[in-house]
Amino acid sequence: QVQLVESGGGLVQPGGSLRLSCAASGFTFSSYYMSWFRQAPGKGPEWVSAINTGGGSTRYADSVKGRFTISRDNAKNTLYLQMNSLKPKDTALYYCASTLLGTTFDYWGQGTQVTVSS
Repeated sequence: QVQLVESGGGLVQPGGSLRLSCAASGFTFSSYYMSWFRQAPGKGPEWVSAINTGGGSTRYADSVKGRFTISRDNAKNTLYLQMNSLKPKDTALYYCASTLLGTTFDYWGQGTQVTVSS
């Protein structure tokens, strides 16, 4: 059965760092492009970052560019999001998602909460 399980969220002060993980199982992880999304309180979902199958190509939303780094370890079937210089606006539920076609996301995780507050 397909699973995407996020972890690593928590409460952090502004300027702090967190590393999120997304553990995949039940499908050929290395064949899928992966993305991170987030949804802040009272707002709609927002695309954050994406990475290709081999990990050599990455994309970021302008709001996180220069602060976040997406990566993957195909041997471990795991996706990561390193978040530095965190801001209160980064507070959200963070999800990982996988896609074969690029326009639709086949699998979604349950999310991990990130709260940035002093």
